[in-house]
Amino acid sequence: MMKRGSIRVSNNLTVFPEPPIEFRYGQRLEDPHDGLSLFGPYDTDAPSHPRNITYGVIGTEEGIAAFERWSQKINGPILPEEGLDKTLWPPFPGFDAAFASKWPEKPARRFVIDRDEVSKASCHRDPNTRASEVVDKYLEGMSILRKHDEIFGVIVCIVPDEVWKNCRPKSRVKSAMGFSPSKKHIKNYLRGQKTLFEPWSSIESGTPTGWTTDKYGFSVDFRRQIKARALKYDTPIQIIRESTLGLDIGDHISRGMTGPSDRAWNLSTALYYKAGGKPWRLAAAREGVCYIGIAFKRTDFEEKGKTACCAAQMFLDSGDGIVFLGDEGPWFSPDNKQFHLTRDAAKNLLGGILKTYGELEGKELKEIFLHSHSSIDKEEFKGYTEACPDDVKIVGVRVRLERKGLKLYRKGSMPILRGTFLRWDDDRGYLWGSGFKPRLGTYDGWEVPTPLRIDIQYGNATIEQVSKDIFALTKLNYNACRLGDSEPVTIKFSDAVGEILVSNPTVNERNPKFKFYI
Repeated sequence: MMKRGSIRVSNNLTVFPEPPIEFRYGQRLEDPHDGLSLFGPYDTDAPSHPRNITYGVIGTEEGIAAFERWSQKINGPILPEEGLDKTLWPPFPGFDAAFASKWPEKPARRFVIDRDEVSKASCHRDPNTRASEVVDKYLEGMSILRKHDEIFGVIVCIVPDEVWKNCRPKSRVKSAMGFSPSKKHIKNYLRGQKTLFEPWSSIESGTPTGWTTDKYGFSVDFRRQIKARALKYDTPIQIIRESTLGLDIGDHISRGMTGPSDRAWNLSTALYYKAGGKPWRLAAAREGVCYIGIAFKRTDFEEKGKTACCAAQMFLDSGDGIVFLGDEGPWFSPDNKQFHLTRDAAKNLLGGILKTYGELEGKELKEIFLHSHSSIDKEEFKGYTEACPDDVKIVGVRVRLERKGLKLYRKGSMPILRGTFLRWDDDRGYLWGSGFKPRLGTYDGWEVPTPLRIDIQYGNATIEQVSKDIFALTKLNYNACRLGDSEPVTIKFSDAVGEILVSNPTVNERNPKFKFYI
């Protein structure tokens, strides 16, 4: 049994205890399964607690029927499959029992998509057309659902597996049909280059007259595109593949999924959070401290390595997240393979985040920790400092998985413990977010655990405190129900948020709430 406080292993090696998370009645436990089953979500007695969730569903007839069967099933307990370790795969007690909230077996509204039409759209030769036309069908459903009187907490999009297979960046569609313009044609058109004889050039190139480029301002990835384009409807969406909804024994084997009880935990937690609930919060969070994850993404249709855009997400002691899109510019350097903002761009990025935070009635801040995949240079940090209030401390930290570097092993068949921390020096440490988990009595991964390399580049803070905060942030993934992730939420989702915002440059609608992007 691990004791509270750090366990001293050597002069530089320490094991941090599993960070506790808080549930109803102020109860603190390590595992969200335990806390939700025994006490209920953190916000149960709060006025904002969603006691009755109103939701809509969009999908094919078969997909909606499968989701309704799933909704009926999760209103009661779901046991793990026979022979599975119940510690690793705990039983699901039922939605109401776990979240003190009613999940109706039938949606308030449903919109049916024709399976043949969505199948045909997903088989187009042009990847932009594939994704755009399929997303259009779901957006039509959202538009119609929103015209009714109901105020939806979440809209569930049930997606045929064929769409998931065909509408991704590297998808290859057999027997594809339709016209696909060249990348050069698209790039030039988006830059404003037109021909004098558009109808003639269209016929000559094989492009239908009236061809438009609207779809080429969107991502070819179905998930990224629908997340971005659905922002204008101001309702979070949950995307679920049809095959995920099989709750019979063995249904998960063909896709390598976990069993029905685990899927019920994960999907239910995500739906509850998106519908306005707060499943848990960090028990050890320091009041007035926020953590900002910064990610860079190259934009499409520009010269390789020349243009990139930055996106940031801000997390608070309450677990709330705020998303902000920064400026586009020549941030990537091919020489050192690093992204760096100018002083003004860094100032604008942090200034925009803090302004949005203030508009959302944010509490007074005491400390700001910047978490970045790329190193932060002096000019960048000066810009961040200029945007930071004088009475607020700011610290710049580089956080990245050390995939090809340091590895640690221990005797026996199990890997090192999750929470193992190696102090390299005053400003650098290595933290293992994955590894053997005493609460589960096993290691739930597949490969040798990879550490996070943590470098304090600017500001005054101890490497131990910074690393403990990062370890705690591995518990804030509300998109699933797990003991903890290998990366903090500031890093784990920064790329995903950046991809949604940056890969859809023509989408002007923005929503600062994090739940719209996961």
